[in-house]
Amino acid sequence: MPDQLTTPVTELDWETLQQSLDEHGYAKLPRLLSPAACTTLMDTYEVQSHFRSTINMARYRFGIGEYKYYDAPLPELLQQLRNDLYPELAKTANRWLNLLNLTPIYPESLTAFLSQCHQAGQIRSTPLILKYEAGGYNCLHQDLYGEVFFPFQVVFALNQRGTDYTGGEFLLVEQRPRAQSRGHVITLEQGEGLIFPTNHRPVPGTRGYYRTTLRHGVGTVTTGTRYSLGIIFHDAK
Repeated sequence: MPDQLTTPVTELDWETLQQSLDEHGYAKLPRLLSPAACTTLMDTYEVQSHFRSTINMARYRFGIGEYKYYDAPLPELLQQLRNDLYPELAKTANRWLNLLNLTPIYPESLTAFLSQCHQAGQIRSTPLILKYEAGGYNCLHQDLYGEVFFPFQVVFALNQRGTDYTGGEFLLVEQRPRAQSRGHVITLEQGEGLIFPTNHRPVPGTRGYYRTTLRHGVGTVTTGTRYSLGIIFHDAK
């Protein structure tokens, strides 16, 4: 696929992105996937040879919609995104561990991290593509898949809100200790991405940093069909 990325991942403003992660717990990526790349990914949705499994959300009471896990080896674009996004996010992950007075554990490369997953019996690929029709939604959840997990994941919008669908906003809810939860409603244009925590994040308090737990989901799609791409860095059992 020519012209898959509008900007190389290494040329993104990572200082600003990491600052947003520290301050808000999430960071929006600019329009990184080209329209052609988004269209190609959506066009392959019905090509079953690309995927290892298909999940009907209603069957498991996850929501209403469908998603498919890509089989290994991943398509070139997904592998590139996974490899290129990981190193900068690993820096943030280790910095967050330091804030919590914990030992940094995440290696510099995705290959080294996946080796840890495989040693723990987590060998199934986890990047996925999601499809919601009108009335579809995704309940609040976490994508952990095993004892070894990476603390960040990334979602990309593959088609255009307001044109291809309405509704379907990304939801991020932060559960604060001894306090009411805080919710974020985030909209993404075609090709834009969002970095967000898989499990928890450090938040400054009066006695140092403490953890808050985060869950994510998708609000109800009111019209049209919504596609998105999920990049998860740890493999699954």
